[in-house]
Amino acid sequence: MTTGSMAVEPGWYLLLSAAVFCIGLFGVLVRRNALVFLMSIELMINAANINLVAFALVYGNITGQTFVLFLIALAAAEVAVGIGIILALNRNFESIDVTDAVTMRW
Repeated sequence: MTTGSMAVEPGWYLLLSAAVFCIGLFGVLVRRNALVFLMSIELMINAANINLVAFALVYGNITGQTFVLFLIALAAAEVAVGIGIILALNRNFESIDVTDAVTMRW
């Protein structure tokens, strides 16, 4: 990059990605609500997407952006399965707190 350009350095993208991933990891480790789990996992997937796009920018190819499209489809499938699990939790335990589901009840 030239010193006079207004482009953002790739290191800043990696710093943003690390921050978003840490926020997602914190949400997975600390919270007990299943919806917060889903949102935190989405944050972690989006951090990986930021990394892939940043490395595609650095190396000048579109491979990273292609993988991002596959990860977006994976995230959509994950949400669909996750919502089904949350509905089953709510139906069986009258709560979406994941610590309530320690036994298998029918």
